[in-house]
Amino acid sequence: MNIALIAHDAKKELMVQFCIAYCGILSKHTLLATGTTGKLVSEATGLDIVRFLGGSQGGSQQIASRIACDEIDLLLLFRDPLKPKPNEPDENVLLRLCDVHNIPVATNIATAEMLIHGLERGDLDWRDIIRKEK
Repeated sequence: MNIALIAHDAKKELMVQFCIAYCGILSKHTLLATGTTGKLVSEATGLDIVRFLGGSQGGSQQIASRIACDEIDLLLLFRDPLKPKPNEPDENVLLRLCDVHNIPVATNIATAEMLIHGLERGDLDWRDIIRKEK
């Protein structure tokens, strides 16, 4: 599965800790991330990550285009709802595309853990089945 990682500045360390905790599961999948998030996670975990531009420089749009082309199976978007910054990516576009294309998305660590455990159990394998049928 292709898993996209995006984290607002205030949530980058949380994303790193999440990826360290679930490195064994994540290592079995293709990871894609916006610039700094990808760099930090890769340095902390040693995971191979396809890195796009920084979120405010177009990286979020690059991931959005992959979602629209059905090339993303899961989005982990750790956002800071209390202190959004104007230079951080607009998650509404990403969330809308995930809804349109039936992409599971987590915007906080609690939901991310539920999805990652489902991924480990094989609950999200239906995405692979649908892709093979196309």
